[in-house]
Amino acid sequence: MLNIGAHLSASKGYAHMAEEAISINANTFQFFTRNPRGGKAKEVDFNDVNKFAELSREHEFTKILAHAPYTINICSAEEAIRNFGIETMKDDLEKMEFVPGNMYNFHPGSHVGQGVEKGIELIIFGLNMILNEKYSTTVLLETMAGKGSEIGRSFEEIKQIIDGVKLNHKLGVCLDTCHVYDAGYDIVNDLDGVLKHFDEVIGLDRLKAIHINDSKNPFESHKDRHEKIGEGSIGVEAFKRIINHPALRNLPFFLETPNEVDGYAKEIKLLKSLYKE
Repeated sequence: MLNIGAHLSASKGYAHMAEEAISINANTFQFFTRNPRGGKAKEVDFNDVNKFAELSREHEFTKILAHAPYTINICSAEEAIRNFGIETMKDDLEKMEFVPGNMYNFHPGSHVGQGVEKGIELIIFGLNMILNEKYSTTVLLETMAGKGSEIGRSFEEIKQIIDGVKLNHKLGVCLDTCHVYDAGYDIVNDLDGVLKHFDEVIGLDRLKAIHINDSKNPFESHKDRHEKIGEGSIGVEAFKRIINHPALRNLPFFLETPNEVDGYAKEIKLLKSLYKE
């Protein structure tokens, strides 16, 4: 079975997102923990959480994926911004314990002129402040396109972060198809080679989720502009290989394409038609 979902609005709670996912034939979903540009997270509604748990059991949901707001940058040059990111992630992980055993994804950050090594050092420091044995949530570092001073444009940068974190058994990786293609990993013509390299550098056991997005820009553009499935430079045939690859086919896939819910439904139908049971 293809484990697939889309990015849904969390404004009405977990149960509503589960119902919306079911309506588009998905068995998981991704959501922002709070406004993607920042702000306070909603308080947890226990009735909502309990209804979500019932729906996820009934419809055999796989793990859901929370996404940190874009404003988080734990390798900023400004201490106040770093501290805001650390406290926000701590708060998010506390709230994720109401839906235990799921995943939390974040963009590693931008070094904003400090240099890659300093950026990585600060991310490691931040994660060592954030992670705690009590959390059941797996924290995922997202692969990035390499726009500007982004950290995470290479598997080696992500590996360096993981190796520096004390509780790194709490960490995994979310591979974004648009991002890695834009970063220069040729998943269209050499998917096997890219995954072999990932395994050699990071280890495929760390790969926990896939953001499945086409790209508006050409290979190695470092632009990070998502496109609808089959309408960008990656293309349908490449996605057919991706969702059926032995190393990937059992992972959860999350759509972040420029769509509303009905558009996600069409993409899920397309991808399911390409999946070999």
